[in-house]
Amino acid sequence: MIEIVDIYKKFDQNVVLDGVSMTIPDGETFCIIGKSGTGKSVLLKHIVGLLAPDKGYIKVDNQRVDELTQKQIFLIRTSMGYVFQGAALFDSLTVFENVVLGLYELGERNPGVLEKEAIRVLAAVNLLPEKQNEEDEYFRREWEILSNKKPADLSGGMRKRVGVARALVGSPKYIFYDEPTTGLDPVTSEQIDILVADIVKKMSVTSVVITHDMFSVFKIAQKVAMLSDGKLCFYGTPDEMKASDFPAVVEFLDRYAN
Repeated sequence: MIEIVDIYKKFDQNVVLDGVSMTIPDGETFCIIGKSGTGKSVLLKHIVGLLAPDKGYIKVDNQRVDELTQKQIFLIRTSMGYVFQGAALFDSLTVFENVVLGLYELGERNPGVLEKEAIRVLAAVNLLPEKQNEEDEYFRREWEILSNKKPADLSGGMRKRVGVARALVGSPKYIFYDEPTTGLDPVTSEQIDILVADIVKKMSVTSVVITHDMFSVFKIAQKVAMLSDGKLCFYGTPDEMKASDFPAVVEFLDRYAN
């Protein structure tokens, strides 16, 4: 479980987070919404230990992130995967190299181990068959074609899936998604929504999704938190959000859900 307790953060005189508290339950899809500049990404950076709060604290699995050593923070990050907006794949690397980059940085050099993990996570995002015979000629051909492609060879939806696959390497407990459907057509956006929901069920992960896409929120979220002017203005289920009469929530839904 992730606990966010009374977090304050400002940059110069700009207050970005102003006493934010919330709990992110295990095993659910949790969406964080709000207008641009309301502190969503800054909050995420606090959770993964990239930023330290001016006041308050965050606990991940009962460990206060701000009290951890750099080595301890590194260890806790191994339980986390991050899917960047636009996937953030390295153009010069192949799909295979992009996917196993984290393992490689951790010192894994065994080609068999790297390939097995890449196949596992690419199957999890439906870029390869889930049940495969790795010695089968057809499967090997499909694997060779996909694994050697560069990001420029992929559609926007495929790039997103490869980004998710990279985040799944090592079987993390938490996956953080930054605007996963931005820039995608409606059909591909729906496919990514289905993928996010399926991963929670199949791999028992907790998904934290930053998004403006209210259609996605209503499809995939068990809980929703909304930030406005640096404060938490809503926390609850999607149905509770629809019924809310809080002005900032009503205004946001009128703009993004209609």
